[in-house]
Amino acid sequence: MLVLGIETTCDETSAAVVRKRPEGGGDILANEVMSQIAEHAAYGGVVPEIAARAHVDYLDHLIRRALAHAGVALAQIDAVAAAAGPGLIGGLLVGLTAGKALAWAAGKPFVAVNHLEAHALTARMTDNLPFPYMILLMSGGHTQLLEVRGVGDYRRLGSTIDDAIGEAFDKVGKLLGLPYPGGPNVERTALEGDPARFDLPRPMLGRPDPDFSLSGLKTAVRNEATRLAPLSRTSVADLCASFQSAVVDVVIDRTRAALRVSREGGTRPEALVVAGGVAANGAIRRALGRFCGESGLRLVAPPPELCTDNGAMIAWAGIERMERGLVSDFTAAAHPRWPLDARLETRHHGKA
Repeated sequence: MLVLGIETTCDETSAAVVRKRPEGGGDILANEVMSQIAEHAAYGGVVPEIAARAHVDYLDHLIRRALAHAGVALAQIDAVAAAAGPGLIGGLLVGLTAGKALAWAAGKPFVAVNHLEAHALTARMTDNLPFPYMILLMSGGHTQLLEVRGVGDYRRLGSTIDDAIGEAFDKVGKLLGLPYPGGPNVERTALEGDPARFDLPRPMLGRPDPDFSLSGLKTAVRNEATRLAPLSRTSVADLCASFQSAVVDVVIDRTRAALRVSREGGTRPEALVVAGGVAANGAIRRALGRFCGESGLRLVAPPPELCTDNGAMIAWAGIERMERGLVSDFTAAAHPRWPLDARLETRHHGKA
């Protein structure tokens, strides 16, 4: 099976072609990604209108390039998949419209994909991972712990009640005067700092429910920065290191709580998958590696380029859904909010 995937949920435009292997897993024949960091840098964050316009400008070119690099014509594609949410409505409409138009013109099936499901299933493409497993999804818009029990079968164990982890990293970076995007620059600056200098809070630590809260930690960083203003380079590095250390402690504690809830509920996940842009953070990955070693779990971390938003994960989710007959029609709508576990109401600023 060969699927073209389109991703336009936020500030990366991407088109990819993925082929399912007979033995399981997938081969990425092309994965074209155009980042919009330069367009949004002056504003210190993603501007939805600018993002939507950039998707319009880039997407057709990326689709043509993906097909050319994969060495296939549109007629050879078995289906077209596009992210239908959650995300910014303008961008979603660009990708959905393009995907539907291509599928209709080529007489191919169309699959509307939940962006979060694509993240959740990526490890099956890269590692042929069997169900069930647990996923920790960390990005600028999402922080969730989920049981992945099958395609379309998810149980949300915990999420954030305020800021997402990536959002907190970016806001701390902006607060401390670091370049956009803040998250990677906080991590780099933390390497020069003392993580023990500032006694920052660890919100929700020890709570039985595996939810997150990052707002109070972010506020504590702001209070320290205000107290020390003007900040020296050393103080900025120490604040970054102390903040990142607190986040690591929270992530491990919340993941431990989620594993307990999962096991008490009768699911015995054998692996923990990490996904989303924050999954590239080295300190968090190392801590999760130690945690998994102690907990008898296998840690599966897809390559960093597959942790951030990309068309390959959309194409793979399309393959997984196609195999189960889960095809969409051309009335499929965009969903700015679209939780994987439909039984739960969203609790994070209107984001799933």
